[in-house]
Amino acid sequence: MARHPRSGSGNPRRPQRPLVRSVTGLSTDSGEDNVEVIGGADSSFPGGAPEADSENDRSLTDLVEQPAKVMRIGTMIKQLLEEVRAAPLDAASRSRLREIHATSIKELEEGLAPELRDELDRLTLPFSDDAPSDAELRIAQAQLVGWLEGLFHGIQTTLFAQQMAARAQLEQMRQGALPPGVSRPGAHGHAGTGQYL
Repeated sequence: MARHPRSGSGNPRRPQRPLVRSVTGLSTDSGEDNVEVIGGADSSFPGGAPEADSENDRSLTDLVEQPAKVMRIGTMIKQLLEEVRAAPLDAASRSRLREIHATSIKELEEGLAPELRDELDRLTLPFSDDAPSDAELRIAQAQLVGWLEGLFHGIQTTLFAQQMAARAQLEQMRQGALPPGVSRPGAHGHAGTGQYL
């Protein structure tokens, strides 16, 4: 499936496209959601994350083409869900929230690769012609928030694995760059000959 180029970019697959440096999930229960990355998808490390050979093997980070936009919309949708839970909605509010829900999905799809767009289309069922009830809106919003949280956690897992691989490769390169006979700081063993008494 061909990827649609991003708006404002002539080449959708630029070399050494940097990954997201940090990703924070929608869950706010803990502050351990940030994942720092020291490389990119096309890292120069031999053990880094190489380019996938097929569309099916692409990294999850490559499937989110506009991560900042997806994060903003996801945060907004979660806040809307909290508002829906807090108070009952009248007919005008339900109609407005229905429009926001549909617009949010459309905007989300613009930041996703075709594979994720198709998945989102299959999971988000349209409302009936009548104005949705409070319960219907809560279910739809909660479903969308849950899907986005799963997406963000998947990205975090991918970035963490890439970070660990890059660190391991960097450590190997540092060890290989030491001259023969020179040990790393803190390594055990004899550093040289001692003085005879």
